Amino acid sequence: MPEIARPIATPPPPAVPEPPAAPEPAAGRDVTATEALPPAETTRRLDELTFLAEVARVMASARTFEELMGTILDRARAAARADVCSLYLMDRDRAGLTLAATDGLDQEAVGRAWLGLGEGLTGLAARQRSPITSVDVNVDPRFAWIREVDQARYTSMCSVPLLWGDEVVGVLNVQTIERREFGPADVDFLETLAGLLAGTLEKQRLQQEAVAQVEALRAIDEARANLIAVVTHALRTPLAVVRAYVELLGGRVQATEQPDAAVWESEALTQVDRLDRTVDSILDSLRVFPNARVELARLDLAALVQEEARILSPMLRRHTLETTFRDDPLLAWGSDEMLRRLLGYMLENASKYAPVGGTIDIYGWQWDGLAHIAVTDDGPGIPREWRERIFEPFVRLDDSPRGAGIGLFAARHLARAMHGDLVVEDREPAGSQFVLTLRQTRPEPAV
Repeated sequence: MPEIARPIATPPPPAVPEPPAAPEPAAGRDVTATEALPPAETTRRLDELTFLAEVARVMASARTFEELMGTILDRARAAARADVCSLYLMDRDRAGLTLAATDGLDQEAVGRAWLGLGEGLTGLAARQRSPITSVDVNVDPRFAWIREVDQARYTSMCSVPLLWGDEVVGVLNVQTIERREFGPADVDFLETLAGLLAGTLEKQRLQQEAVAQVEALRAIDEARANLIAVVTHALRTPLAVVRAYVELLGGRVQATEQPDAAVWESEALTQVDRLDRTVDSILDSLRVFPNARVELARLDLAALVQEEARILSPMLRRHTLETTFRDDPLLAWGSDEMLRRLLGYMLENASKYAPVGGTIDIYGWQWDGLAHIAVTDDGPGIPREWRERIFEPFVRLDDSPRGAGIGLFAARHLARAMHGDLVVEDREPAGSQFVLTLRQTRPEPAV
C-alpha cells in the first residue's frame, strides 16, 4: 500500500525498530521438525526413537520367542503410554488370530483367546490392513468382548496390523484405562513398531515350525527303528520256532498213520506262511526309505531278472511266466539287493491280479539312455484315475484281502532311490503293464 504524504509542518512519527532477524542456520545443518515442537512432545518423540532402536537390538539378540515378546511388549506398553500391549498372530489357515503374547492381560489367555478375521477391532485391523482406533470400547459396537480376557476398566484401544510383504501376519493392540484419543503421531509410532516386529515374528515362527517338524521326523524315525526291532525279534523268531515244531509234530503224527495228519500240518503251515507274509509287509513298509546312501553298480538286468524269475517261480506256479529281452545283455546302474526286492513286489502284484492260468510277461529293452523292464499281466487292468493312487501306502484298488497295499508304494520308492522310476501303463487288449526305468549312465551323487 503506498505511503500517504504528510504536511511538511507535521513532524514525522518516531521510527519503529525492526525485529531482530532470525539467525541463519549454520552451513550443512538441517532444521529438524522437533525444533518446532513443544519440549514435552520433543521428549516423547526422542523416547520413542530410543525405544525403536532398542527393539531392533533386542530382536537381534533374543534367543527365544518368549524372551523377545516379553521384552518388547513390556517396553512398548511404556513407550506408548498404555496400560496393555498385546500381540495376536494370524493362524496358518488365515481364518483368524490367536493371542500370542500380552503385557497387561491374563497370561492364561495366551494361546487360547481367538478372534475371527474381521471380528472385533483386532480382526477388523487384520482384514482392512489398516489401523483401527476406539475412544471407548465399552460403547463401540465393533469391539468383540472375550470372556475372562478383556476387562471393563480398559477404555480406549488402538489396533495396528503387522504387514510382511503382502501378508498380514498379526495385529498389535494397545489399551488404556483413561479415555484417550489416539492421534496421528501415536498411530505412526505403533505402525513403525509393527513394521519392525512383522518380519522378525514371521521368521521366528517359521523357524519354530521347522524345528518342530525336525523333532517330529526324528521321533518317527526312532519309532520306526524300534518297531523294526520288535517285529523282527518278537514275531519272526517265534514264527520260525512254531514252523519247526509243526513240521516235527506233523512227521510224528504221520508216522502213526493218522489219516488227517497231512491236512492238519498243511493247514498249520499255511497259517504260519500267512503270518510270515504279514510280518514281511510290515517290515517292507518300514524299510522303504533307505537310511544310508545307496551304493549303485553297473548290472546286467537281463541276467538278474531271469535269475530272480527262476527263484520266484514257486510263487507264480499258477501262471505262465515268460521273459523276453530285445537287448541282452541289458546294462544299467542299480543296486542288486534293491532291484531283486523291487522285482519281487512287481511279480507278486501281477500274480495277485492275473487270472489263474493267465500269462505274466517280462520284457526288457533300452532306449534313449534308459533301460526298461516291463512286467505285464492280463488281469482286470487299472483305471486311469487310480494310476497314481496305487503307489500311495495302504491303498488297494479293491476291497479284497490281497495284500496290505504296501508293495507298489515300496517298489516305486526303491526305483527312485536308484535314480529311476516306476509307472503303470495300459496293456492291450486288457491288463496292466508296470514299467521300471533305470539309467544306463552313472547317476550323479546327490549333493
